[in-house]
Amino acid sequence: MARLHEYQGKTLLAQKGISIPHGRAASTPDEVREVAAEIGGPVVVKIQAWVTGRAGLGGIRFAETPDEAAQAAAGMLGMRVGGFTVGKVMVEEKLPIEQEFYAGVIVSDRERAPVMMFSSVGGTGIEEISREHPGAVASAVVDIEHGLRDYQARNLVRCTGIHGRLQRDLAGLLVKLYGVARTWEARAAEINPLVLTTEGKLVAADCRVTVDDYAAFRHKDLGLTFARELDRPPTELERIAYAVEEGDYRGTFYFIQMVEDFQKGEGVVGFHGAGGGGSMMSMDAVINEGFRIANFVDTSGNPPASKVYRAARIILSQGPIDGYFGSGSGVASQEQFHSARGLVKAFLEEPLMVPAVIRLGGNAEDKAVEILERVNSQDGGHILAPVEGYKKNDSPQFCAQRLKALIKSYTPPAEKHQGRQKPVAQRPYTFKTVTGGTVILDHAVCATCQSKVCVRECVPQILTLDEDGCPVLNIALEEAEKGRCIECLACDVECYFQGAGGGYVELPVPGLEEYR
Repeated sequence: MARLHEYQGKTLLAQKGISIPHGRAASTPDEVREVAAEIGGPVVVKIQAWVTGRAGLGGIRFAETPDEAAQAAAGMLGMRVGGFTVGKVMVEEKLPIEQEFYAGVIVSDRERAPVMMFSSVGGTGIEEISREHPGAVASAVVDIEHGLRDYQARNLVRCTGIHGRLQRDLAGLLVKLYGVARTWEARAAEINPLVLTTEGKLVAADCRVTVDDYAAFRHKDLGLTFARELDRPPTELERIAYAVEEGDYRGTFYFIQMVEDFQKGEGVVGFHGAGGGGSMMSMDAVINEGFRIANFVDTSGNPPASKVYRAARIILSQGPIDGYFGSGSGVASQEQFHSARGLVKAFLEEPLMVPAVIRLGGNAEDKAVEILERVNSQDGGHILAPVEGYKKNDSPQFCAQRLKALIKSYTPPAEKHQGRQKPVAQRPYTFKTVTGGTVILDHAVCATCQSKVCVRECVPQILTLDEDGCPVLNIALEEAEKGRCIECLACDVECYFQGAGGGYVELPVPGLEEYR
């Protein structure tokens, strides 16, 4: 999910007619002073960071004058809060508060629908309010087709004991809040506290809006560059990985860094999971063997080989890991040889310099393990580290133990080898793929190939042989680029092992080389 900062969420509230305090975000003490002068009265200065309990952390301060506000901001900007270095503060008018409420709409997995919640008590988390003031909280499931109706909103407020004009005003605000969530496809949109001022005005004093990550691409106005919910800003490598997922919704690729600034020999392992529950179990197995996890990765939901390849390249770019461990649910319905080809291509090109144990449980697992383990016997010296493949009947704990044994017995070479390079084609036949890749078939080499393995192993069967016995598309170039080429990498990996070596698929990972 993509979590918005308070100042971003309040912009959305204002667009739907919900009152917010006068003020705006600022990045320097001088800018804070300027905003406070515009407000012309007491202000509150709040750090913009995804943490709870900002007041207790010194992240909320009140100021009577612009100079006091600037001074307060000087102590906030640059402070470390959790994983954040504060770069912005919110400067707003200090509200004269009569009463506080809570209002929120959350997409409930249990109800499989939005749930609108209201509490006549605000200021703390809704869970705490429900425990301490159960009679103050009311909720209602919202029909996604019709939305929140006025009468439903009024009934919700009435259940908390509020009547009259205030009930009407609160109900109207709830309808607007639902409109915010619906328009920007939020998984959660909460106002806490929702303040009734001494002047009788309802104002959103604070808010939290979280947008569905799979909807983020439809809302360019939000300026989201990373649709994941973290308690810290994303790392550069996480942004690179998210760009891969953002541009390719075939299957899942979730990458989160868990350890940074580690050294060789510290027992840090790159982790590559497939399937949520199985990945968690596999991570536990690795940790039980005394390793630390450098990252969490999940490539599941039938990802193409190209996505697994890019994930592996990113995992191997983190730093001096001591091993590579891949394991998921073990009962995946997806054909595992796609993942195997993606891993093999990455291991060849890096090249892999640490032991790897990969558990490829699921459909076609026999073929997958065969593809994976070919790197151990391939001549050319590209893979110097051992790679072992296992199937669903091999437990994650056993596989983790094998990785531990391999790391213990492995002596890495003194210098990193170059790895497989993009070949220079003499007579290139090329076409583009849906993620900006390029398939290159060197017909000067292909004409000498006896196996024609690329045509035989092409999963979508879009290759045929021309009169010279060279592979060409049997569909239009435009169709291949729109997705008919599924980037199965058979024309690359299978050609490398069983053909003449004329096939190569170039799959860019924007920003990765610069990062490295």
